[in-house]
Amino acid sequence: MSPPKRTEAELEQRHALISGGGPRIAPLEVSELNDQALTLLAGLIEVNSAFEQRNPQGAEDLISAHAAGTAARGTAPVEADLPPLIRTMLRHPALFARQVEIGAELLGKGALPPRDRELVVLHVAWLSQAPFEWGEHVHIAKTAGLRAEEIERITEGASAPGWSAHDRALLRAVDELRADSMICDATWATLAQRYDERQLIELVIVIGQYQTIAYYQNSLRITLHDGNPGLKAR
Repeated sequence: MSPPKRTEAELEQRHALISGGGPRIAPLEVSELNDQALTLLAGLIEVNSAFEQRNPQGAEDLISAHAAGTAARGTAPVEADLPPLIRTMLRHPALFARQVEIGAELLGKGALPPRDRELVVLHVAWLSQAPFEWGEHVHIAKTAGLRAEEIERITEGASAPGWSAHDRALLRAVDELRADSMICDATWATLAQRYDERQLIELVIVIGQYQTIAYYQNSLRITLHDGNPGLKAR
């Protein structure tokens, strides 16, 4: 599957569609966060540290303020540090907690090489035209070793020249799961030349996890926060 080329105007249109009209579900105010939500934020710190998220300090400051009994007042700077995504998903804290646990496992303890993981995550994000997911994971992918020219090549898909056989199979795995809900024998055989059984299982889960994230980020119309340029990131 070759993703369609997107002009600057088309990227702007997509950004406007996803977040230009504001979120469909309003993010929680800091004063609305309860003990369950604050416990979940502690778990988010683990995920943040696993992939060098740009701004984990907001969650740490909020937990400290809550412990000191001061979370209800003087929270504007802390609230600004908590992305709308987190404050929106905390409206369903039990479900979001499960997402956080999976994220911590895949990002912090996963069997896949980080570069391979980010290659497939970005392919999912681009095919889904998911501004938040793409923008965040361009940053993460660079820390995992993907170069800017490789990130640009992801927008051209598996058929673009320059991929190794292994990288091309990773991109095709995403395409095949989206098209037919399974990885074909030829792609699986190429991946199995390098991956063990645990990694093969994990690859399918990673692709499904980040497809789900693209679905809810786009459908809830999560707004971009400062430092995330969305689909324009490279």
